[in-house]
Amino acid sequence: MTEPVRGGRPIENQGRATVLVVDDSATKRYLLVSWLTRAGFVVLEAETGGEALSRLLEADADLVVLDVKLPDMSGFEVCERIKTDQRYGVLPVIHVSAHAVDVGDRTQGLNRGADAYLVEPIEPDELIATAQAVLRYYRARQRAELFAERMVRLAETTLAINSASTLPALLAAAAEGACDIFGWPAAVVAETSEGESLAAVGKPASVRRWAVPSHAVAVGSLVRSDETADWDVAEWPEGETVAVAAARLRADRPPVYVAAPGSSQTPGFPVLRQLSQAVAAAVEAQRSFDEEHRIAVTLQRSLLQSRLPDVPGVDRAVLYEPAGSQTEVGGDFYELTVLGDQLLVAIGDVAGHSLHAATVMAELRHAVRAYAVEGHPPGAVLELVNRFMRTVLPTDSATLCLLTLDPASGRIRMAGAGHLPPLVHIDGEVRFLEPRGPLLGIDAPPRTELEYTLPPGGTLVLYTDGLIERRDADIDEGMAALAACAAEVEDDLDVFCRRLLTQLAGAGEQADDIAVVALRRSA
Repeated sequence: MTEPVRGGRPIENQGRATVLVVDDSATKRYLLVSWLTRAGFVVLEAETGGEALSRLLEADADLVVLDVKLPDMSGFEVCERIKTDQRYGVLPVIHVSAHAVDVGDRTQGLNRGADAYLVEPIEPDELIATAQAVLRYYRARQRAELFAERMVRLAETTLAINSASTLPALLAAAAEGACDIFGWPAAVVAETSEGESLAAVGKPASVRRWAVPSHAVAVGSLVRSDETADWDVAEWPEGETVAVAAARLRADRPPVYVAAPGSSQTPGFPVLRQLSQAVAAAVEAQRSFDEEHRIAVTLQRSLLQSRLPDVPGVDRAVLYEPAGSQTEVGGDFYELTVLGDQLLVAIGDVAGHSLHAATVMAELRHAVRAYAVEGHPPGAVLELVNRFMRTVLPTDSATLCLLTLDPASGRIRMAGAGHLPPLVHIDGEVRFLEPRGPLLGIDAPPRTELEYTLPPGGTLVLYTDGLIERRDADIDEGMAALAACAAEVEDDLDVFCRRLLTQLAGAGEQADDIAVVALRRSA
């Protein structure tokens, strides 16, 4: 669909102008039609005001030459209806008259919307010159209005693409915006950070793999005209060419392409070029973020425990899920280490989301292991780690739950530092343990220890806040949801942990890291 432009056909498709001549005199109408036809206009005819209004609804006209005296209504009324009824668009009107020739008549005609008023007898050159002058003005006005309208839509599209959270969503927003701007389905093509070429087409946009035919594109932007066969990613109007804007910000980055029908473009392709540059800038930012996030997540995973120790008499499983691609890495961590006949278990969360938080997490995890290896019980380990943080990392804070488990007896010694309470499942019943203590990194009284015996078949679940916290819900609701989900524990603890993640975190993009540790004494 071509974009409708007020006052007839789209400016880009305007060649010979179409004029509607309205006069009930066959002789005078013949003369007007002859003069306009010889001057290169396409001419339509009507005898009455009603017929003229009907014809304007059916045909694309660029100008109306209108007699003032008509048998069914005055030309003044016809002109006024054309100018005030949105169905006719904004059409220029030239009044001609052999009877209404005095100053009052001409004044009324112009006041009621006419763009020019010619009094008969009319010279052919005067009629043609007046028609051309009126059309020049209206076409310039249409171009200015179209450009202004497209710039508004370009601004809206730029906002939409910069608000997108993923590259496919960005390309879809750009394709839909291009459709709004140019009035035809358009195609937007870019490469992901992994080198996969994606194309978004139409409104609503569909995104799929598609590679642009090879063309050399230097740094900067250009607009070229391609054949539709080269852009079979979309269906183009018959007989069209494709206007393709390519923008490349860096020599080591692939270009971004925006393609639209050639007939939808104005001279110089100003809006198409600006749209391609806006898309290229947004794609570059998204691609850089994706690369940085992937590196950060890889680093974060490398800092976490890669292999769990084998502990006779204890089934164990861990799950770690980083936050969505648009969130920086966090400081969630876990630790399972065998110390003599005891299993040391820790789970914690460093405040903040950044690469710094991930590095603090690594230091904290190593400090916990080091102090535990020295033989300190959980409460003493927390005090030593707190002293370490206040000395070495004075601006950071973290929560931590630390315990030792005797696999033979099930005896647990546990201490907490502001972390969420662990959950215990025994014979279908669920409860929360509550080791109390302030978070790490602040000057606070010593953390107390809690002792508990986990019976055979009992399951202990430790987790970070990303599993249960939601911005739109109280944390008590999240803990109640966790208790409900943990009312049943699968034989396979990995399956159990994955179900907790699926049911509690949902299908959407999660806003925080999630770590879960599940331990079960063998029956």
